Amino acid sequence: MGLIDIASNNSTWRGLDYYKENRVINYSKVNDNQYEGVVSNSNGKEYDVFMDIEHPRRSKCNCPHAKDRRVICKHIVALYFTVFPDEVQKLLKEVEEAEKEYEEYEKEIEKKLIKYINSMSKDELRQTVLELLYDGPEWMYDRFIRDNIEY
Repeated sequence: MGLIDIASNNSTWRGLDYYKENRVINYSKVNDNQYEGVVSNSNGKEYDVFMDIEHPRRSKCNCPHAKDRRVICKHIVALYFTVFPDEVQKLLKEVEEAEKEYEEYEKEIEKKLIKYINSMSKDELRQTVLELLYDGPEWMYDRFIRDNIEY
């Protein structure tokens, strides 16, 4: 499992922002799998980062979020993207493909829902709407009453 795979979504996207904002001040290669660097935050405070791509959980940062914890923070992610800039495009492509798949899934669900609704009788539709109004969210019932009942 790679470093980006175990980073939270928030750390990944903030780390990508830090990469794009060139917040990695410097870095050096320790060996084939390890890197050290300095990353600044939005206030200019600098954090020391150690990244191990073979064993990502061994990566460290002295920021408040990651200090003394085994988490991948945005500073580690920024260093990762600086060292491996091709991974940025790979990530963005994966996200784009996932969004496309989800859109197709939503379209398929909508088609099935429309087909199901069209197969229902008028009485079944009435009963379903009543159940939704009574059992659905309270705001739905309140809105129906407010918009359709004269006082």
